[in-house]
Order: sequence, then structure tokens, then C-alpha cells
Amino acid sequence: MTTLSVDTGDLTVIEELAKTGFITDATTNPLFVSQAGLSGDPRYMAFVDEAVDYAKAKLKSGEVNGEGEAVALAMDRLAVNLGREIVKLVKGYVSTEVDPRLSFDKEESLVRARRIIKMYEDEGVGRERVLIKLAATWEGIMAAAELEKEGIRCNLTLIFGLVQAIACAQYGAHLISPFTGRILDWHKTPDKTTFE
Repeated sequence: MTTLSVDTGDLTVIEELAKTGFITDATTNPLFVSQAGLSGDPRYMAFVDEAVDYAKAKLKSGEVNGEGEAVALAMDRLAVNLGREIVKLVKGYVSTEVDPRLSFDKEESLVRARRIIKMYEDEGVGRERVLIKLAATWEGIMAAAELEKEGIRCNLTLIFGLVQAIACAQYGAHLISPFTGRILDWHKTPDKTTFE
């Protein structure tokens, strides 16, 4: 069971919080991955360099077709590189997000999720330590249902209301990540009273 999951791509922050014993899991998203890649920190730059080299090699070998697919592969690889380091710091799960631009494309979300899991497994990180993070659109929920049947656990995000959460549960999502700030916004009264 998760005690607390930290939502960041900053390895130093994750390490510090993990030492407290209060967090068990960590989640990343494409923004955190890109921020890490642009930070100038040598360890993150090494992740970027490896991801680009990996994608270039796959392009050269014909395993991916075209620069667009190579860029998508490099982004997935960069997320896995970061996640591979995070899994060394937390004892629970690391959530790695499928490109949110695919939120309404079930089939491509499945392709990318399976590829992410394979890259983790190729790096020695078992699927039991990884949650595939998908948007809780209808297509994302259907993709998660299929992945869960394959033993790939999913974390459904971008949940703004009860109906989405119920649908995620009904289709077997392992975890949901509601946007609590947005839910709080919904509960604000017309006279701007808040429930803080």
C-alpha cells in the first residue's frame, strides 16, 4: 500500500523524501522529464544523451521508421532512464506516463505502454515496480483495462470527477491520481468561499 507518492522528477528531492520513510512511490510526467533533461545537470544530461543515442541506433537499424517515431522513442526512453533511477530510491512503484497527446488513441497508447514496460524490463526493472500512467479518457481507461489483463499495472490520471474514478475502478485500474486542486475548485462557492 502506498503511504505517500511524490510527484516530481527531481532525484535529489525523491532521495531526501524517501529517506524519511513516508513515501513509497514516485510518479513522473512528460513535463518533469523534459525539465530534468533541460536542467543542465550532468546526470540528467547523460539520460538525454543515452535516450537520443538509443533512438538513433533504432532508426539506423530500421526498428523505427522516420524521425517522428525516433523522437517519440527517445522521449519514452528518457522517461525510462529517469524512472530507472527513481526505482533505486523508492521501495514501491514508479509511474511513467504515456505521451498525453495520445489520450484519445487507445491503440497507440497500448503500443507505447508496452514499449515502456519492455524498456524497463530490458534494464532489469520488473513490471511489478512500474505503473503505466494514462489519461483517464474513455480510450485511456480502455487501454488500461487491456494492459491490466496483461499484468501491466496502470495509474489513471487527469481525473476531475467521480464518474471518471468509478469508470477506472470498474475497468480494473490499479491506481487513480485525481487532480485534487481542480476538485477543490469545483467545490468553491459562488461567493468565493473556499473549504481550506
